Amino acid sequence: MAKKIAEKAVESASAVKQVEIKHLRSMKDEAGKDVSVVDWTESKNVDEAISEAEAQLASAEAKVTELKADIVEYKKIKG
Repeated sequence: MAKKIAEKAVESASAVKQVEIKHLRSMKDEAGKDVSVVDWTESKNVDEAISEAEAQLASAEAKVTELKADIVEYKKIKG
């Protein structure tokens, strides 16, 4: 799912910076053209967003490592 990430305006200059994340999905319009529509929107502080993204990246990298090991095993069986 695609995302559009932007800085969210805050009322105070001393406030923690916020981000607004729009989660998008693709659909076809009446003419059959692909369009993106906002599925849902969330706001969070930028430090939280960075931490979550880093955790997701670590998880994805672990999954890639696991899949590469699986492929090696499958190729051994294939011969």
